[in-house]
Amino acid sequence: MHVRIPAMAAALLGLASVLSSPVSHAAPATAEGAAGADARIESLIARMTVEEKVGQLSLYGPANTNIPGNPQAGQRNAQQEIDDVRAGRLTGLFNNEGLERKRVLQEVAVRESRLGIPLLYGADVIHGFRTIFPMPLAEAASWEPELAERTARAAAVEASADGFRWTFAPMVDIARDARWGRGIEGAGEDVYLANQFAAARVRGFQGSDLSRADSLLATPKHFAAYGAAEGGLDYAATDISERTLRQVYLPPFRAALDAGALSVMSAFNEISGIPSIANPALLTGVLRDEWKFKGFVVSDYTADEELIAHGYAANGREAAKQSFLAGTDVSMQSGLYMRHLPELVASGEVPMARLDDAVRRVLWVKQKLGLFDQPLRGLDAAPAQPRADNPAHIALAREDARRSIVMLKNERAVLPLPKSGRKIALIGPFASGTQDLLGAWSLFPGQSAPVGIDEGLRAALADPGALAVVRGSGIDAPLAGGIEAAVAAARDADVVVLAIGESERMSGEARSRTDIGIPQAQQDLAEAVAATGKPVVVLLSNGRAMALRGAVRNADAILVTWFLGVQTGTAIADVVFGDFNPSGRLPVSFPQASGQVPFYYGQKRTGRPLPDNDQAMAFKTRYVDTTNQALYPFGHGIGYAPVRYDSMELSQDRLPLGGTLRVRATVTNTGRREAEEVVQLYAAERAASVTRPVRELKNFRKVRIGPGASKVVEFTLRPDDLQFIGRDMKPTVEPGEFDLWVAPSAAGGIRKSFALTRE
Repeated sequence: MHVRIPAMAAALLGLASVLSSPVSHAAPATAEGAAGADARIESLIARMTVEEKVGQLSLYGPANTNIPGNPQAGQRNAQQEIDDVRAGRLTGLFNNEGLERKRVLQEVAVRESRLGIPLLYGADVIHGFRTIFPMPLAEAASWEPELAERTARAAAVEASADGFRWTFAPMVDIARDARWGRGIEGAGEDVYLANQFAAARVRGFQGSDLSRADSLLATPKHFAAYGAAEGGLDYAATDISERTLRQVYLPPFRAALDAGALSVMSAFNEISGIPSIANPALLTGVLRDEWKFKGFVVSDYTADEELIAHGYAANGREAAKQSFLAGTDVSMQSGLYMRHLPELVASGEVPMARLDDAVRRVLWVKQKLGLFDQPLRGLDAAPAQPRADNPAHIALAREDARRSIVMLKNERAVLPLPKSGRKIALIGPFASGTQDLLGAWSLFPGQSAPVGIDEGLRAALADPGALAVVRGSGIDAPLAGGIEAAVAAARDADVVVLAIGESERMSGEARSRTDIGIPQAQQDLAEAVAATGKPVVVLLSNGRAMALRGAVRNADAILVTWFLGVQTGTAIADVVFGDFNPSGRLPVSFPQASGQVPFYYGQKRTGRPLPDNDQAMAFKTRYVDTTNQALYPFGHGIGYAPVRYDSMELSQDRLPLGGTLRVRATVTNTGRREAEEVVQLYAAERAASVTRPVRELKNFRKVRIGPGASKVVEFTLRPDDLQFIGRDMKPTVEPGEFDLWVAPSAAGGIRKSFALTRE
């Protein structure tokens, strides 16, 4: 069945060079190769029964437990779990809490099973384990991949101390439709920025050596194009061109693999009619044949079984066969492989060689993790006791949180607020308490206690009594008397801090929204408070780009505070009171209205562009009710010191193939305190054999500039940086005229042009 697919795989050959990441890659950790290289692995495979082989490809959640973050499916009891481990019928478990049960099961695996193959314990460690850091999208707003590497390292240290050696992260899906809730788990809309964060997070999780006790095997997900779901609806179909797949959605995966990731998670979605989990063009053609990936592919939760609901497989047997032959090595939770692969191998429908290859990959990764040599390492501590917070990780969480905050506007210099002499009304459903601070995927018990916004602000004030706290409304419903109480507090205050936005259950998996605006109950609250005439500072809780309107849009100051984790209140206070100069920049474009999405800066040109956004011009690419511009563009953000872009120079006006072009820009801090500016380099080819975006990010530098000082920022541009997928679906660089911008965001900046020449 589906004999057309292998031909498609052949059409995808040659992807390796085009999908190379702009980051500087270290040599992958897989250089020695898996096949035939290790006598111990080959000896094990030779001795294994078919059932034991399939067991190494079967992964389950813990027995007698609701599996966090997932619908309940395929649950098993504790005795069945022990029996399966003893019989070699599973490769590991995921999201199973505590050391004691992990140790018991590992001892059964290595001492009582026939071959003594150790278990691998995995978990959804998305943005911290005990210390919860900002959600990945928030962290991407720092524009500091090195910071993400440090938080991933801290998460690995904490999770491995609880017996986990594998994380289902990072999510590297490009997300350009703000309705899609899972954009909160990634790095936003831009390929270049996503590549940097994908590689950094892999390095952080895995550390310098996978065999170290504190390393976590990274799993870039979801392969592939999950973020392009139609209508921004989670799990929906994806229908994109092969060129878009190669140019936009695959490069962050390549960056993650080049950084050393040895497992990949397939996606729930289909691409042009072929579900990703059963797509050999992706899982074999791209991963194995082109990228020479030596690790293994794990399904997402019950995704193989979902082929039936897709209408792609008639039953579980066919679903198992299609997934496995396509290249999905490990089945998560459904149990389909154990039920059907032995008989499929016996019938000859699944070759033994394919089964052995999948087992070899899994065993090789377990060996890389050091599990064969020290299976109980990290599991032999005393039973779990309450653990003190790690001061270094708490400090890192605070640094990460405040660097993730983006200041969108600050009219009349209302911020920073003084710590004394003014009365502040903190109003909104997020003003008090610690709920809705951590964001999605905060699964495990024993986490560090979050700091609420009210707690953080009050602790920073000289007189804590100067802060009045009123909820005013619920998240999506009014409170009896709430607006009246909020208006009274606002009238009695000198300034209003309005804590509004999304709850943590409005973003994340299965949290798609048709309207990306502020819920109406909160909008009504904002309008009433603004009518008092008091200065308003908005603290925006959000997991996506949002469409702001009315009093929220017109507030004197707006801070995007996302979901910042355990140090939320402290970090917000640092910025609000000026102890930290906000330096975050948007990793996603904020549209004018929900109806503009999917919205992203790197749009294609049209044959009828709208000159200078002239809304009065007919028969052009425009909406009749709003401009085409972003409300706040990708890359936007301001600090407490204004920065001016003074000049831009190119080392020459012609860039030959094989040469380099140096770009120098002078940036001046015109303020009275230090500035931290993200200087961004964009490029666009004026005419090419395939239409190109209006501009693309090619590099950036985050620089500190003293008060009144200037700094020269230099970039080096090479022809490979201008590469794109040509008509033949192969990478190409075409000579022609290019525009370059050095800019504070994807809109505006200083522009120069140059010619790319053959010699």
